[in-house]
Amino acid sequence: MSLGVHLARWDLVPDGEPIETSSSLLLPVRHNGVPAMLKIAHEDEERRGGALMAWWDGDGAARVLAQHGPALLLERLDGSRSLAALVAAGEDDEASRILCDVTMRLHAPRSGPPPELVPLVRWFEALAPAARIQGGLLAQALLADSRDVVVLHGDIHHGNVLDGGERGWLAIDPKALLGERTFDFVNILRNPGAATALTPRRFARQVDVLSAAASVERQRLLDWTLAFTGLSAAWHLADGTSPDLDLAIARLASIR
Repeated sequence: MSLGVHLARWDLVPDGEPIETSSSLLLPVRHNGVPAMLKIAHEDEERRGGALMAWWDGDGAARVLAQHGPALLLERLDGSRSLAALVAAGEDDEASRILCDVTMRLHAPRSGPPPELVPLVRWFEALAPAARIQGGLLAQALLADSRDVVVLHGDIHHGNVLDGGERGWLAIDPKALLGERTFDFVNILRNPGAATALTPRRFARQVDVLSAAASVERQRLLDWTLAFTGLSAAWHLADGTSPDLDLAIARLASIR
């Protein structure tokens, strides 16, 4: 279905250049004069994420204004602040606390059943063929003993929580997963970039900050971090890209 069909359906006016990614097409638009974002999903993962955004109904996430098939019309989060800039300004702890606050809002119970979700055990299937590589066996143990199972965003980091102005900080681009809530905090430790993530003593400091702000066990957070870096490294190796950041974070997470 062409972009023009979606523009006509909701009487949208383009307000910027389209952004094409491997998984979706994004176009800044105006809807009744108000800034919005048209997102057309190319993959099932993005469609599931859109359904989850609608289920959250603007509580902790960008509000879905309209939905039709693979197309979402979202409120545009164009506030001037960014969490990466906050980190660069020396406010790493504050950025992590904001990410925890938004994530816990997303984890809160909602009325009505959630949309289709991918269980973490399926998410980690990429490790199954090589379960003995870094993080594989640990992931199996964690998945077999999952605690505090909630609806997960699945990709919380500094670029996926944006400034919503008066509405505060809001999440975008969920993966729509189901599993232990601790998992949703591990990607913060790998972000907003390698230079920050691998700054001496930063990792240990942020583990402490996240543990306190999210009320998760420190060791459990380290274990999930080690498991996830193994999964991410497996993805990178399958794609022919470098797993160096994940391996470096795994080494930090394995220090007891």
